[in-house]
Amino acid sequence: MDKAMYAAIESHMLSCMGDSAHDKEHIYRVLHMALDLAGHEGEDVDRDILTAAALLHDIGREDQFRDPSLCHAEAGSVKAYDFLLSLGWDEGRAGWVRACILTHRYRSDRPPQSIEAKLLFDADKLDVTGAIGIARTLYYGGAVGSALYSLDEHGLVLDGTEAGPNTFLQEYRHKLEHIGEKLYTSRAREIAAGRKQAAQSFYENLLAEIRGCC
Repeated sequence: MDKAMYAAIESHMLSCMGDSAHDKEHIYRVLHMALDLAGHEGEDVDRDILTAAALLHDIGREDQFRDPSLCHAEAGSVKAYDFLLSLGWDEGRAGWVRACILTHRYRSDRPPQSIEAKLLFDADKLDVTGAIGIARTLYYGGAVGSALYSLDEHGLVLDGTEAGPNTFLQEYRHKLEHIGEKLYTSRAREIAAGRKQAAQSFYENLLAEIRGCC
């Protein structure tokens, strides 16, 4: 990808960024990680497709914040496709990027198909592992008004394994704890395994401190 094309895509991404958990720094981390993962794959990876998909994968976030019924991956995939067409990309390559973005969401019944889509998925999910994953989850929870924890009918602190109101503890037990199981590439799984202890220790310490106060 030449510098002019990269700059145009980056500029569009920057105009779409909003909340603190999905800010431009998240985008750059995902891009860096996606390209790092690509270097460990035996398959040929189209780095222009991967770069465009990484830069644009969250441009549908603002739409989802305005209308929570929308899926940011669906909205963003359409916006990215139309934007790339406006830059002169052909329908096939713009559609390739669209498919990567459409399938990058964790809670989705659309698994990524191409190697570029799998790399984007893994890079994005790695950004919710370890210490940075804890920080981003807390940022996002604060933005949408989620509680740290909830109590049962007896006033006891729930550990997050239960169904019920969305809390940080529940998000950890239902999502963050299992990220590594969802990844596609061996390099991503290796990184996730190395970061798991930091997140687990935070969860265990937080739960112990909360229970010590309640």
